[in-house]
Amino acid sequence: MKIYLDTSVYNRPFDDQSQPRIWLETMAFFIILQLIETEKAELIISSVIEFENDKNPFAERRLWVNSCLNLFKKEIILNTLIRKRGREMEKQGIKPVDALHLACAESGKADYFMTCDDKIVKHYQRQGLTVLNPVEFIIKITEEK
Repeated sequence: MKIYLDTSVYNRPFDDQSQPRIWLETMAFFIILQLIETEKAELIISSVIEFENDKNPFAERRLWVNSCLNLFKKEIILNTLIRKRGREMEKQGIKPVDALHLACAESGKADYFMTCDDKIVKHYQRQGLTVLNPVEFIIKITEEK
């Protein structure tokens, strides 16, 4: 199973954990990391996520995300076709950087794209790539077993 996580997932542990939803998403993220570390899932990353993380003004967060990104099995480098696909998704109401993440996930043939952004989950429609919140992902793969 190939997965792509957007920046919101990697940074979830730094959000206010007193909020139940945020805490659940953080716990789901840690389970996802365990799946990656035990090679039950393959992490796909992209030059887009690396660029976005490099712009993070918080050094601790940047280092944490980099350590997670080092678990990757496949890296997608932004190219003309990915940019074109991203622009198509922008027309569906998806923000530019989010569209690039999705286009990279598609290019890398990810099975799952995880985000904590409800708008992405709601607006993305395409067969082959399932877009879920991390908690929904854990529930889905648990039910499949």
